[in-house]
Amino acid sequence: MNLNRHIDHTLLSASATEADILKLCDEALKYNFYAVCVNSSNVLLAKQALGKSDVKICCVIGFPLGAMSTEAKIFEAKNAIDQGATEIDMVMNIGRLKSKNYLAVLKDISKVKSAIGNTTLKVILEISELSKNEIVKACEICVDAKADFIKTSTGFSKSGATLTAVKIMRKTVRDQTKIKASGGIRDLETAQKYIDVGADRVGASAGVAMMNELTVNAGY
Repeated sequence: MNLNRHIDHTLLSASATEADILKLCDEALKYNFYAVCVNSSNVLLAKQALGKSDVKICCVIGFPLGAMSTEAKIFEAKNAIDQGATEIDMVMNIGRLKSKNYLAVLKDISKVKSAIGNTTLKVILEISELSKNEIVKACEICVDAKADFIKTSTGFSKSGATLTAVKIMRKTVRDQTKIKASGGIRDLETAQKYIDVGADRVGASAGVAMMNELTVNAGY
C-alpha cells in the first residue's frame, strides 16, 4: 500500500512561520504526500512552493470552532480556492448539531458545497464533543449535504480520532462518503489501523516520521 498517497501532511498551528510552511511543502514534494493541509492565510505560499506538482492543497475554513456564519465560511472557502486550494476542510457547526437544529447544520454544509462546486469538501465533526448518536446524525447530515469526506477532528479539541468513531462513521455512511481520520495519529502502526477500519485519508503532522518508519521496516 502506498501510505504516502493517503496522507494530508498537516500544519495548522497559529504560530507556524512562513519557513515552517515552506518546509511542510518541501516534505510533501519529497514524499509525494497526497496533500498539504494549511490555514487559509498560507494557501498562496503553499501554492507558490508546490508549483505544478501533483500535491494538492487542502485548506481549513471556519477553523477550529465551526461557529462562524455560513457566509464567512463561504467567503473563506472561495477565497482559498482562488488562491490555489484544491480541497476544503470545513468545521461543522457543532453547537447547532447539539441543539438538534439539524436543518441549520444541513444548510451550513450544503451552502458551502454549493458555493465551491466540484472542489472536494471535507466536513470536520469534532468527535470528542459528540456522543455516538450525534456522530451518526452528523454523518447522515453530511451525506445529505453531498459532502465528499467526513473528517473526525480538528486536532485542537480535547482529543482526536478514535478507531471506534471511524468504525461508526464507516458503518453509517457505507460507501456514500469518504472518511478522513485526523488528530493524534503519530506513527505508522496507528495510521495503518485507521486505514484498515475504513479511513480513506489520514491527516497528520507526523507524515515524515511515518515514512521513515516505513523505510526502516522495509530494511533499507
